Amino acid sequence: MPKDVPWHGKTVHTGVYKSPVPGPRMVRRLNIDGDGQGDLGGHGGEQRAVLVYQTDSYRFWARELGRDDLQPGQFGENFTVDGLPDNEVCIGDRYRIGDALFEVTQPRVTCYRVGLRMGEPRMAALLVAHHRPGFYLRVLEEGEVEAGQEIVKVSTGPEAMTVEEIDRVLYLPGHTRRQVERALRIPALSPGWWASMEALLDQEDNGAAGTSGSAGLNAAATAPRPAWPGFRPLVVTRIQPESRSVFSLSLAAPDGSDLPTALPGQFVTVKVPTEGDAPPLIRSYSLSGEPGTGTYRISVKVEIHGVASNRLRSHVRTGDHLDVAAPRGTFCLTTGDNPVVLLSAGVGVTPVLAMLHALARDRSSRQVWWLHGAHDGTEHPFARESRELVGMLPRARLRIYYSKPAAEDRRDVDYTNIGHLSGDRVLGLGLPIDADAYLCGPGAFMDSVTTALVDAGLEASRVHTEIFGAGPSLTPGIDGAATAAPHQPAGRAGTGPTVVFARSGLEVPWNEARESLLELAEACDVPVRWSCRTGVCHTCELALMSGAVQYAPDPVEPPADGNILICCSKPTEGIVLDL
Repeated sequence: MPKDVPWHGKTVHTGVYKSPVPGPRMVRRLNIDGDGQGDLGGHGGEQRAVLVYQTDSYRFWARELGRDDLQPGQFGENFTVDGLPDNEVCIGDRYRIGDALFEVTQPRVTCYRVGLRMGEPRMAALLVAHHRPGFYLRVLEEGEVEAGQEIVKVSTGPEAMTVEEIDRVLYLPGHTRRQVERALRIPALSPGWWASMEALLDQEDNGAAGTSGSAGLNAAATAPRPAWPGFRPLVVTRIQPESRSVFSLSLAAPDGSDLPTALPGQFVTVKVPTEGDAPPLIRSYSLSGEPGTGTYRISVKVEIHGVASNRLRSHVRTGDHLDVAAPRGTFCLTTGDNPVVLLSAGVGVTPVLAMLHALARDRSSRQVWWLHGAHDGTEHPFARESRELVGMLPRARLRIYYSKPAAEDRRDVDYTNIGHLSGDRVLGLGLPIDADAYLCGPGAFMDSVTTALVDAGLEASRVHTEIFGAGPSLTPGIDGAATAAPHQPAGRAGTGPTVVFARSGLEVPWNEARESLLELAEACDVPVRWSCRTGVCHTCELALMSGAVQYAPDPVEPPADGNILICCSKPTEGIVLDL
């Protein structure tokens, strides 16, 4: 059963510590009696009920690692088996052991906890690099099993695709389209791996020539290659108020040439000038204008204590130059003919407005829902612009919610409904369940609306969100994840290159005592996402706005162009991270 284990000053709740048990055990649909998983987000469930590892792999690792202390259960498996090598067992194979019937669903998903148990931090990467991941079984018929029983093969999975082969397809470079298509024809393949294979296929279908990295591992790999490295100066050509607290800056190339086209929904990162010799503030802003015009428009909400937003409003003038990084981001409008639902609150309107511009420019025949929430008319940016764009679409519907309309706000002219745009109200709209929905706004708004959309029948994969500031963390198995605001790390300050966490608004000098950028981010309570910590899973992949890094160890597969893996990299010069 799971237990708490100290690790790097934290507590990990994990079920990786297995040991042999005597006598029969009842195998059930979700696990084995007496067994448990510590992190149900990454392990367990019907598709991952039983983990299998082989005695031959034990012998291999004993030689490879020079170990003589490996005991059954050391790799966190439920069944230690004689035979069933990863290069022979196929996804969809069925086996009977004792009274139970099993089906192979996927390879083991590598994570840091097997390295924790082994005392070898590189273990997640080694399992993939040496093609010995092990695999999961689904329980088709419950029953008792016992050590020493014969494993009887009942049938071979369609496509005869081995565990080793499909593991290579996802985690290593060099897969073919045919391999991905074969994987997608295997009914027994777990939904998670099926989605990864589909993402690989979509990456190729949507123009793989302009991308790199693996879309099957991280959505960041689906974004096009950045149009230019680092930052370049752009000139401010217009400053336009949009509401009481929101204003827009239009940006152009100083030489008058067209700027590269951004995808609707992407953002740029800007260096905001400060006083004297103080370093610039670095912030990211969504592009709110029509894509493909040769210029960019960003829209900024001025917060009372927002240093960067107040600097932009009070000091930047037409003709000034700002250093800007190329458009990035995967919160982008997808092509197709299915309905589109655009939902926003407050200044969250900016990226979805760019999507509305793109739909209106193309005179799209798609059904479009435009839903926006504001306090009142004075805090409703782009009110006229968005209404005009909606009017250009033949199948568009509009709902505007004012929580506290002012006396001069007109019902059915300025707004359509009184109250907050919330999940409860979304549920009652009868939105098409085959729609793609795009949400941007405060966290509580997006959580409420996302839940409502899924409850209304939309597939969770069709609900896309863009988050203000730092995104949510993913720290599997860690109890008591930090909730403090990002801050300078404790202890003596580093003397190395400056690391800028753009979304968190934090600049930190690099300290060579850190093993990786991930460790630095954790020391600053910057929200991070990770799983393997050794350059395998790409959960930590994110955009490198400027600068350069070096890897130790090298990733199993490199990240997409313009991205880095923070779990195994260090800066070699000043860098700016989308974190």
